[in-house]
Amino acid sequence: MPKIYLVDVTNRDGVQTAHLGLSKIEKTLINIYLDEMGVFSSEFGFPTTQHERNYLQANLKMAQRGIIKNLVLSGWIRGIVDDVELAIKQVPEIKHLNLSMSTSDQMIDGKFKGNKTREDIINDMTEAVDAALACGIQSVGVNAEDASRTDIDFLVKYGKAAKAHGAARLRYCDTLGYDNPFSIYQTALTLAQQVEMPIEIHCHGDLGMAVGTSLAGAKGAIDGGQDAYINTTVNGIGERAGNADLVSVILAVTKSKDFGEKYQLAGNIKLDIAWKLAQFASYAFGVEIPINQPGVGRNCFAHASGIHADGVLKDPHNYELYSYEELGRGEPLLVETGREICTGQYSGISGFRYVVKTMSQKIPEDIRLPTNKEAANKILELVRYANVETHKPLTEDELKFICQYPDIAQQLLTNTP
Repeated sequence: MPKIYLVDVTNRDGVQTAHLGLSKIEKTLINIYLDEMGVFSSEFGFPTTQHERNYLQANLKMAQRGIIKNLVLSGWIRGIVDDVELAIKQVPEIKHLNLSMSTSDQMIDGKFKGNKTREDIINDMTEAVDAALACGIQSVGVNAEDASRTDIDFLVKYGKAAKAHGAARLRYCDTLGYDNPFSIYQTALTLAQQVEMPIEIHCHGDLGMAVGTSLAGAKGAIDGGQDAYINTTVNGIGERAGNADLVSVILAVTKSKDFGEKYQLAGNIKLDIAWKLAQFASYAFGVEIPINQPGVGRNCFAHASGIHADGVLKDPHNYELYSYEELGRGEPLLVETGREICTGQYSGISGFRYVVKTMSQKIPEDIRLPTNKEAANKILELVRYANVETHKPLTEDELKFICQYPDIAQQLLTNTP
């Protein structure tokens, strides 16, 4: 039976969100958490963008060294030969690319202003796929931007051309959140049956249905005999009204009525990473988690009504569909109200040693700050640079990461215009 693979696009679509962004170390921590969670792939950035180069190379180095163990790191580029060549020139180690082309008549007419036809779109895309595979790229995903407003016959033709040239899957982009669960199911079913290749579902929340349409699209692909790939972002952060939230998608697939019995997630998803990942993304983006966010919102396991409180105390299943322990919740959040020493752009070695010492009593020996003064100062300097990027105290996991992998941290923090 075909399965559902999760492709998280926080580090591509999420960071494109207006007024928001992540530092390169924050993007890297997101990848580490996604890997720990068992997510199949991270669309981890833009290999044609100069300031992404060191970050992308550093994360690929982490994969080579086994720090990132299973997460497939894929780059996003436009579906043109020039972008393929530039991506490989800037990040020679990259092995997975997603090529994007606009396919709707609205986009072809509105963006290209009569300079391209439908045939040009297919020709550009297939030439880019050929170029990528000729340069040693292991897998190429082909994206149809604004697919939900694209003529289905042309979309089938586009997908068949991608498959004929060796693409691994077709990404159906509901770019404006225009689809609903009923329309996307039929389209995904048609594509799976007629194109005969895995279908990737990319949905936005402009109409508030990103998670529902994602599930329905995946169902259509699987009913059509193909694997389904669902695009997600952490906490649903994405352009405009956001993307399908990662945790919500996992919960919907595994907990909704009758769905998970037939439509199963690929891999070993560790849902207990959800709380840690959601909290980190909230802090890094500077966006609070909505109080009613599925799984990780403050009120998900809060009960005030007498009937509900009585029922949940007798048996949690009375009023909770899943347990907070499944999501890695339950530990109290501690807020310092007395003296606090934290890291910053101007931290000194004494304060920094104190922070590292008090972070945790269970820090492995190889993560602790070196006793050698010169080596400790080098790590402190990296921490200072990291604070220059984030403008806020680093989390415990960020500090551990810099202490354990100073060479990678230095590469992530190196940005030469």
